[in-house]
Amino acid sequence: MITLYGHPISGNTHRVSTFLSILGVDFEFVVVDLKQGAHKAAEFLALNPLGQVPVLEDGDLVLRDSAAILVYLARKFDKDNRWLPTDPAQQARVQQWLSTAVHDVQSGPFVIRAMKLFAMPGDFDAVKQKTENLFGDLFEPHLATNQWLAADTPTLADIACYSYVARVTDGDFSLDAYPNIQAWLARIEGIEGFSPMMKASDLG
Repeated sequence: MITLYGHPISGNTHRVSTFLSILGVDFEFVVVDLKQGAHKAAEFLALNPLGQVPVLEDGDLVLRDSAAILVYLARKFDKDNRWLPTDPAQQARVQQWLSTAVHDVQSGPFVIRAMKLFAMPGDFDAVKQKTENLFGDLFEPHLATNQWLAADTPTLADIACYSYVARVTDGDFSLDAYPNIQAWLARIEGIEGFSPMMKASDLG
């Protein structure tokens, strides 16, 4: 049995949990109480010395980092190589969007949300401008002529980028000016097995 350690309002956790659901893989979800500092407790640090969620445990294998976990799951359970193509060019296209998710999405939409929900310090106007540039210069024009980010079908690229783009609205950032992004989010949500990400307001 696979065990996923994470938190329901963590976008990095959601990438993994919804991909497991799409793949139809049974797993145990262990909630790491971030508010109480469980991610910095010795028991969790033994799994991930960086003290971050998610962590995936599969037998003797322990993996940190959501992008690495997605790659592992795709290679282990997706026998058709749909989610991570083996063709070099297609695989590189997926990888460049995984990098976008880890760097640009993480430093833009993620931060906007974290500043609003968790009082993360920072220059809100600067982060908002960075997010507007990311959406306006990259996502929106790309999705004007493409249904998916990296291929003609959904891939890990879409799964990795979805969560924090979708929940940027938690940071009082409107997606009204980005109809192509909104349509793309709806397509991902329509994938069989997709599991919605909990809204912060539902946490109580």
